[in-house]
Amino acid sequence: MVSVLPADRLSVGIQLPIQSKSTAFAEAWEADAGAGELAAVARAADDAGFAYVAVCDHIAIPAPQAQAMGTEWWDTVATLGWLAGITERVKLLSHVYVPAYRHPMQVAKAFSTLDVVSGGRVVIGVGAGHVQGEFEMLGIPFAERGRLLDESIDALRAAFAEDFPTLPGPRWPAADMGQHPRPVQEDGPPIWIGGSSPAAIRRAAQRGDGWLPQGPVTPELVSEIGRLRAEAGRKDPFDIGALMGPVYVGDPDWDLGGPALTGSADKIAHVLGKLAGLGVAQVQVRPRSRSVEELVEQIGLFGSEVIPQLVRR
Repeated sequence: MVSVLPADRLSVGIQLPIQSKSTAFAEAWEADAGAGELAAVARAADDAGFAYVAVCDHIAIPAPQAQAMGTEWWDTVATLGWLAGITERVKLLSHVYVPAYRHPMQVAKAFSTLDVVSGGRVVIGVGAGHVQGEFEMLGIPFAERGRLLDESIDALRAAFAEDFPTLPGPRWPAADMGQHPRPVQEDGPPIWIGGSSPAAIRRAAQRGDGWLPQGPVTPELVSEIGRLRAEAGRKDPFDIGALMGPVYVGDPDWDLGGPALTGSADKIAHVLGKLAGLGVAQVQVRPRSRSVEELVEQIGLFGSEVIPQLVRR
């Protein structure tokens, strides 16, 4: 698998607003926003040179968790498929998808089709999942979610590689079942593994084409991934990600309500550049905003003033 990110610069991506409205990160203006505003943000990221736009994955939220998480989580593949038709260059990332909620052949069909309609712009971010009630609703053992994710990843690789793949199981065995369309990208879309637990890091190193951390990226974690990859005999490209969190280009004249990276484009580029020095290939940012117009403006400033400074020297 080749890297889908440029080697000569640090890439910047964004988790899209509106498609998920958890109280942990949604802005107030998103409550009344819909497809029109989401389209404006995705197109702005496409025009600004962002590496990817990302969409989450939840099927249904248990009532006890709905107050904090909300219940608005748009379908991942349907949303990314729509975004494929209204953007041209930006990659389409699931951040993160829980493949164990579906049969691997169903997942492979969805993402292969998405890869075709997008012209090969898909990156599959996957995770084990964390909402126990969601697993129970689907009849999937929550305690086995890590093992099921491993099986899902291996099955996806097989389904992307062969017209009639053999999936050994044990949960999802299959054989002599053909599937088209084939993905545009050779060997199928890259698979980036989400999470920062020891199990997630091990899974990323052994099975992934990249890593989507949930917490800070440290030299020790980067070194551990390198060690695990060496043990597994892996020498192929590997894209390490990072979460920058809230950012604002310029000096805001309003209360951001918490810590954020603010200031000049030079300052923000300098801070992001330190991540590149750790071996990070892409960083996800969350521009703060009071309206869709302000978010589009912030994305534009990133594209014109910050991203051009992220060339590796």
